[in-house]
Amino acid sequence: MNSSSDNCPLDCKSKRVKKKKHTSAVHVDHGDVSARDTENQATVSSSDASAVEKSLLSNGVNEKLLKQLTNLMLTSSSDITDEEISDNCAIEPDKPHEEIRSEPYSLPPGFSWCELSLNDDAQLQELYDLLYENYVEDEDHLFRFDYSKPFLKWALQAPGWHPDWHVGLRVDKSNKLIGFIGAIPCELRVYEKTKKMVEINFLCVHKKLRSKRMAPVLIREVTRRVHLRGLFQALYTSGALLPRPVVTCRYWHRPLNPRKLIDCGFSHLSHNMTLQRSIKLYRLPEATMVKGFRQMTKADVPQAWALLTKYLEQYSLHPIFSKEDFQHFFVPRDDIVNSFVVEVVTLNEFFAVVLE
Repeated sequence: MNSSSDNCPLDCKSKRVKKKKHTSAVHVDHGDVSARDTENQATVSSSDASAVEKSLLSNGVNEKLLKQLTNLMLTSSSDITDEEISDNCAIEPDKPHEEIRSEPYSLPPGFSWCELSLNDDAQLQELYDLLYENYVEDEDHLFRFDYSKPFLKWALQAPGWHPDWHVGLRVDKSNKLIGFIGAIPCELRVYEKTKKMVEINFLCVHKKLRSKRMAPVLIREVTRRVHLRGLFQALYTSGALLPRPVVTCRYWHRPLNPRKLIDCGFSHLSHNMTLQRSIKLYRLPEATMVKGFRQMTKADVPQAWALLTKYLEQYSLHPIFSKEDFQHFFVPRDDIVNSFVVEVVTLNEFFAVVLE
């Protein structure tokens, strides 16, 4: 999901207590505040932060504006990956229910909110079409994710899902779906603390409406709905480096059909690599080479779940899957997910592959 943390009050990141020097300046132009990199701009060390704060307050800058400026400087820093953190807590505390807005946020004239029912074939088709035509694509606009309708239901109807977290945006005159954002519940372990939160996904706005800043409105509305159910932190992902990442994930790709991938322009031959050498290099073995390797079944869930749970515990930041979660996400489903185990007397290994 491409979004920034200042647009999404649902936050899972730890509180920052020490910032590095940076060379970004705050530029105010016609009422809009933005970050502008400057080579000759003097920097202020973190040791002077309290003095700067006192000076601003004494010169009539109120605390609310000071907080906004601080958040801006945090998101304007050019160095956002090397930072000391000492407190393990949410940036913003949970809110009492009475402080949460009960009514949906207002929209520009001609637009309205809707809850997308993924169990309705027509509405599921609308979501598929929106994502197929407008979701994440490459810089040349040649390739885009093509999530099948069963895949969307699998991803958005995880255990504990709520229909009001499938937020749609429609045009009143045509009733056309032009925006969507989804959330599912999850549980995360951060060092010694466990926190229930949500996972945000499939944020999408029709290409022709992206200049109207509909994405922040969608984020704010799903945030409100999640708050009403007592959850105040969220996870989201982005292909771009946005302030402030808490974890990065690396993808590994193995071409299964190099000829087709090269013919359609998705892949290119590297230096000193021919098509025939590429086909030979990535060819899969005719038979399984690992003893005891087989596809996972439902009967394997207890042992495989225990293996994954133990494996994840070695990390300071990791998801916590209930047995129900594990069964939903990892039991093989045609054209969605496939899971395998290695069984030699007992279950020794487990891995899963998402097929979309």
